[in-house]
Amino acid sequence: MDGNDKVGTYQFVAEPFHVDFAGRLTMGVLGNHLLNCAGFHAAERGFGIAELNENHYTWVLSRLAVELEDMPRAYQKFSVQTWVENVYRLFTDRNFAILDEKGRPLGYARSVWAMISMETRRPADLLTLHGGAITGYVCDKECPIDRPGRIKVGGGSPEAEYQTKYSDIDINGHVNSIKYIEHILDLFPLDMFREKTVRRFEMAYVAESYYGDRLTFFRERKGENEYDMEVKKNGSEVAVRSKVIFS
Repeated sequence: MDGNDKVGTYQFVAEPFHVDFAGRLTMGVLGNHLLNCAGFHAAERGFGIAELNENHYTWVLSRLAVELEDMPRAYQKFSVQTWVENVYRLFTDRNFAILDEKGRPLGYARSVWAMISMETRRPADLLTLHGGAITGYVCDKECPIDRPGRIKVGGGSPEAEYQTKYSDIDINGHVNSIKYIEHILDLFPLDMFREKTVRRFEMAYVAESYYGDRLTFFRERKGENEYDMEVKKNGSEVAVRSKVIFS
C-alpha cells in the first residue's frame, strides 16, 4: 500500500459562523473538523464507527494535542490531513496537519484513540479488528509537535461550575469531547483572546460525563502563558484534564 493511500486529505472553509470575534476559526470548530476527518479516514478504510457499531464496538478519544502557528480566518479555504502513526493492542496514535489553501502548515495535532466495547465500555484488542488490517495503514509521515504530556492540577478553589445540558450530549449519550474544549476556553476573559492566541491545547479524557452531571472547573497557572485545567464531575471524579498555552 503506497503512502498516498495512508493519508487522508479533506477540504474546508472557515465559515463566518465558525469564527470568533477576531475572525479566527474557534478551537472547538477546529477540534470538530479533526475528529470528523478521523472518522472519514477510518470509514474509507473499513474501520469507521458504523463498521465497529455492527459488532458493538466504538472509537473513543483518549488524548488530543493541537499546536498552531496560525488559525484559518473567515472565508479562508484550508485542508486537514490525517494518518495513523502507530497501532498497539489497546490504542492507536493518529496525527493531523492543518494546511492553508497553498498547502503551507498552519499547525499539527496528535491524538490517541481506543476501541471499546459498547456493552462493557472496556478497551478491546485493536489487533483483532479485521485480522489486524488497521496496521496496514500505519504511516511514517512527520508530525513535528510533542506528544501529549502529563497534566497535574494541585487543587485549590474551583473557577466555575456548570450543569451539563441538552447541547452538550452527543450520539453516544455522553458529553461531547469538543464541548469540554469550549467550556474550558470560556474560563478565560475576552481580553485574553484580544491580546493572545492559543498556541497549544491539550486534552486528556479520563471519564465520561452525562446529562445533568455537575462539572467543576479548576485552573492552575504554570507559567506566564501556561495553564493546567481539571474538570471534575459531581464533586469528586476527574472527567478531563487540559493544558492551555497562549502566545
